[in-house]
Amino acid sequence: MRTTTVGGELTLGAAPLGNLFHAVSDEDAVATVEAAWSCGIRSFDTAPHYGLGLSERRLGAALRTRPRDQYTLSTKVGRLLRPRGVPYGDDLANGFDVPATHERVWDFTARGVRVSVEESLTRLGLDRVDTIYLHDPDQHEREALDLAYPELERMRAEGTVGAIGIGMNQTVVPARFVRDTDIDVVLLAGRYSLLDQSGAADLLPLAARRGVSVLVGGVFNSGLLADPRPGARFEYAPAPAPLLERALALRTVCEEFEVPLRAAALQFPLGHRAVAGVLLGARTAAEVTDAAAMFRHPVPPEMWRALRSRGLLPRNVPVPDPNHHS
Repeated sequence: MRTTTVGGELTLGAAPLGNLFHAVSDEDAVATVEAAWSCGIRSFDTAPHYGLGLSERRLGAALRTRPRDQYTLSTKVGRLLRPRGVPYGDDLANGFDVPATHERVWDFTARGVRVSVEESLTRLGLDRVDTIYLHDPDQHEREALDLAYPELERMRAEGTVGAIGIGMNQTVVPARFVRDTDIDVVLLAGRYSLLDQSGAADLLPLAARRGVSVLVGGVFNSGLLADPRPGARFEYAPAPAPLLERALALRTVCEEFEVPLRAAALQFPLGHRAVAGVLLGARTAAEVTDAAAMFRHPVPPEMWRALRSRGLLPRNVPVPDPNHHS
């Protein structure tokens, strides 16, 4: 096993550039990537799934003038995009405000994985990617393990891909890959946040022992930790009252120490030794600039102690070292 870094501590997630939930203009998409670069972000993540390829096309176009050795880029495999015979309607049923020109076909076969990478490289306009994630193989675990992963190993040996990862919003399947393969990195969405530390039960300790990097996404749990209020979303649905109360209590403690809740939510995962970075999606330059500022906002150790003493964080959960950005 080798420990692999994932390109810096803050990664720009490009799902919003695929018109996640609502449309983003081409100009705003470019400005978002430009702002990320200006803020020092050098790690970018996309997928064919995001906007039926729109996210990959936009991200590739925005990065094309940048020196290829100065940033890391990840995309994903598992869903092939196939043209519809007669395009109609939109893709909002899958969360993306784009015309339904293609359909997604699940494919974790060796051939499907190789075709997916080749098609992603074409959309991106690049000759290689730094990390390829197996994307949401919840119902395809056996195929992903027996067929897709060995093919990605061959592609890693060829140099077409740099690192192999798995990206999911659960811990059981990624933990199996960490145990049973020579995987490099896990992208874990929503399972290691101020409101949900379930990733610390099995996956994170295992990854630390095996030298596998973990990139944590979903640190706001789809909105509740960014702006807790009635109607705020948790895991894409209106937050249940007890979770809203907990988020409001977290915010109250943070405010006592003059720390925005967004800053605490973004920095919290870095306390765990398995976590190499945090991924955050953004759809505007202002959102990226805010994220970068929150990521670097000073958080006093006393605040983490207060969250523990008031029962808002378990006492055994590690918290960030205040010098982790130095």
